[in-house]
Amino acid sequence: MAGGVAGDIAETLRRVVGGEVRFDSYSRHLFSRDASMYAIEPIGVVFPRDADDVAAVVSTAADFGVPVLPRGAGTSLAGQTVGHAIVMDLSRHMSRIIEIDAGQRVARVQPGVVQEQLNLAAAPHGLMFGPDTSTSNRATLGGMIGNNSAGSQSVRYGMTIDHVRELDVVLSDASRSRFGPLTEAERLSRAASPTLDGTICRELPQLAERHREAIATGFPRFWRQSGGYRLDRLGDSDGLDLATFVVGSEGTLITVVEATVQLVPSPRYRVIAVGHFRSVPAAIEATEDALACQPAAVELLDRTILELSRQKIEYQALGSILNDNPDALLFVTFFGDTLDEAVAGLDRLDESWRAHGHGYHMLRAVQAAEQAALLKVRQAGLGLLMAASSGGRRPLAFVEDTAVEPARLASYARRFKEILDARGLTAGFYGHCSVGCLHIRPFVDLTAPGQPELMRAVAEEVRDLVLEYGGVNSSEHGDGLARSEFNRRVFGDALYGAMQETKRLFDPGNRMNPGKIVNAPAMTDNLRDVALPVPRPLTTRLHFDVPGGMRGAADRCMNIGLCRKTATGVMCPSYMATRDEEHSTRGRANALVKALSMADPRAALGDERLHGILDLCLECKACKSECPLGVDMAALKSEALAAYHDKHGVPLRSRVFGSIRALNRMGSAAFPLSNLAGGWRPARLLAERWLGVTSARPLPQFQRQDLRRWFRGRQAAASPGAAASPGAAASPGAAASPGAAASPGAAAGLGAASPGSQGELIFLADSFTTFTEPSAGRAAIELLELAGWQVRFEGAGCCGRASLSKGLVDQARRMAAGLAGRLGDAAARGVPIVGVEPSCLLTLRDEYLALLPGDPRARAVAAATRLPEELLVEAIADGRLVLPPDNAVSGHRVLFHGHCHQKALAGTAATMALLRSIPGADVSEVDAGCCGMAGSFGFEAEHYELSMSIGELRLFPAVRAEAEDTIIAATGVSCRQQIAHGTGRPARHPLEIVQQALLSPSLAQRT
Repeated sequence: MAGGVAGDIAETLRRVVGGEVRFDSYSRHLFSRDASMYAIEPIGVVFPRDADDVAAVVSTAADFGVPVLPRGAGTSLAGQTVGHAIVMDLSRHMSRIIEIDAGQRVARVQPGVVQEQLNLAAAPHGLMFGPDTSTSNRATLGGMIGNNSAGSQSVRYGMTIDHVRELDVVLSDASRSRFGPLTEAERLSRAASPTLDGTICRELPQLAERHREAIATGFPRFWRQSGGYRLDRLGDSDGLDLATFVVGSEGTLITVVEATVQLVPSPRYRVIAVGHFRSVPAAIEATEDALACQPAAVELLDRTILELSRQKIEYQALGSILNDNPDALLFVTFFGDTLDEAVAGLDRLDESWRAHGHGYHMLRAVQAAEQAALLKVRQAGLGLLMAASSGGRRPLAFVEDTAVEPARLASYARRFKEILDARGLTAGFYGHCSVGCLHIRPFVDLTAPGQPELMRAVAEEVRDLVLEYGGVNSSEHGDGLARSEFNRRVFGDALYGAMQETKRLFDPGNRMNPGKIVNAPAMTDNLRDVALPVPRPLTTRLHFDVPGGMRGAADRCMNIGLCRKTATGVMCPSYMATRDEEHSTRGRANALVKALSMADPRAALGDERLHGILDLCLECKACKSECPLGVDMAALKSEALAAYHDKHGVPLRSRVFGSIRALNRMGSAAFPLSNLAGGWRPARLLAERWLGVTSARPLPQFQRQDLRRWFRGRQAAASPGAAASPGAAASPGAAASPGAAASPGAAAGLGAASPGSQGELIFLADSFTTFTEPSAGRAAIELLELAGWQVRFEGAGCCGRASLSKGLVDQARRMAAGLAGRLGDAAARGVPIVGVEPSCLLTLRDEYLALLPGDPRARAVAAATRLPEELLVEAIADGRLVLPPDNAVSGHRVLFHGHCHQKALAGTAATMALLRSIPGADVSEVDAGCCGMAGSFGFEAEHYELSMSIGELRLFPAVRAEAEDTIIAATGVSCRQQIAHGTGRPARHPLEIVQQALLSPSLAQRT
């Protein structure tokens, strides 16, 4: 479209719409993609605030003769939510639950309400929304209505169409209507109106009557149908139910602005059987026996997904509970009003499978904690499969939505595999065996010659196989661009003609998401990978160890949208607070793909619009673990920032924060004047004006005795005249023996271990706690010494974390090279490296490999890096460290919040195990996401409000809900600062709490 016309449309929309209107090239690019293999750039994007905005957009589009396209989370796998149209993102503002009527078991919601959001709100009433998609933590109700989504429990609850009662809609002429069941008298009354609604009520029954025979014979006999227009539903009653009729119409007929949906009772108890099988066919063969036991779901996972889950911290728990090495698993879920009733289902299944020789092991997951790992991997199946992509070779969703009667599934799956084998294609197998739906995604490289044609040939063969078996071609993911072309063949000429008439009736101007369901382009048009330009050469400072370098790292994102979840996990904190697509990991990755596809990618990385999109990334690294594809946005942002600085120069604030160790060292040396200056309001206002450091947040307080001075003093006490300089690492033999050091811990009666019984250990004195919270470092060193380690203190320089976060990659590399040079030899000998600040310590494990690729010292340092909690848990297990039953923490509740980098790169299991080893302590971990502080991010004036908003999402309320005597624990220094500022509650490093547990209660009171 000509720029002038698009500009006129945008200007008009800004006058009539209350929500944001974005027609810039980056916004158009972000909404050109969904979770499918397609990409079509839209005309522009609007974020409506209400139904009036939606009507104004549709009206404006009609005035300019352009299409409109309603969109939810953009997780569509068939390409429903991409098109050359004005895209309406209904997920950002129209996400309110209007009412839950527990008595009637219904809910009124706006289309942007997420399924999980509704379930959480309905849970106190003992209710939930029945269809259970694997994308439940980001799929919107509007999107589910558009696709007629189903999910794992559809064998019990059916599809979305079975739960929709009424819909408030905007029609193609921008008029409003309410769709729902109409009696014949009501229909006739509305049919008399000279409106589009009246025309629909008058002519739709006539259309159905004219095509009665085609409707009766053209639809597949299998019930799990999400393709085409549901003309078969028009004969279900004496009246007319327009609400259920438009379910599954993919925004091609109407736009939903409000929905009334039925809720179902939540199961009181859920148990899961995990059947282990030596092959996928063997697992499928066991499905019929499972269905005979009346389960709520039967789900298949194959070896491909199981192996991928073992490679990521977020999903590794499943592998640890499996028996042997299965080629396939069947998850069979049973519900019950009592636990005994639910478990009885497991007993019936076990007996049946044993009698018929199905599987070699059945794992029982009865408690919710036992089920968590199972459900997490099952829901991440698509993303984990996508993670197996290599270069342009991806598992593509073009034949993954077929379904046949479960009794015929085993035979169908064998025939399906024969089609793939004949073409030399491999695929991952998973899905809903309970309803005969397998999500089979062949690996195809669409950029290779002949591969799009191969994909089409396979799709046609599978389509014909489905018809042979009496199945459906679209069973829950809809038609979109992937399957709409085949609808004439699937439904027959007569029924397809009736569907074309339906489209003309509702949308005479063909402006409602055209090209889907009927009158579609070829399935091989608009392919995303084919259209992407060959990347231009780009030399990067960081090493991106994937095909395609930096663009390949960004293009790993397949838009499945897990970064849009809002109620669990860490990824993505800024999206959780803003609900803005461009501030999700997916949005940033797609923006980078656009920049890195330009003729001069380095210049494009310096673009101000791109910089704004990347700016709110907190570099929490959650995407590296929670994103099944492992998109590392923190590394991508660092590289992009470096290129931005090349073009615009390095801001003073970035230089200051990038040299935080020197700054903190000076602050410590100037104690107490530095603390006085930091609290002096005129100085704070000046810092805000000139550096952009907010005056609203307290600055860290420097300590009289920083960690370096403390360690030097205890060395001097142990070996008079032999104290090492705090700025230099002691030689392996120079550190004082644990038993001889006159440390505060020893003086307090903590005891000692035999000198050097575990060997040498390097303690990394980070740039933060060393100067502002040395008590955490002291606790770590004393505990490790008690566990038998000989501590070598490394306090000579910065790890480079702060520099890297500011895009000062060259500076970070120099710091990394210096530290790796000092520690590399010891690390190569197997000497562990520990520290109390996860962001600094884990920089050695992660970023050093990208900063210093090919450097054996960096590899050795990365391999040697360990959390101190890991070593202390081992010491407790070995009996080298004993926590007394009568201790200062016993009887207290401990609430633990893990640092984001720890969660992403090491996990929090060791920290939780260590805290739970304290006798008498009641320990729990809060799922509160990111604290919002993220090092310097929360100190930056323009980010302060967002930082606090992120904390208010889950962390602050969780802390405030605790009793006053609850001990708050957090591994990150930024986390502790944020908790104190946001809640007024002090938070302590877990190692300080463990150290306290070594003291007697009376001694703890005195200290």
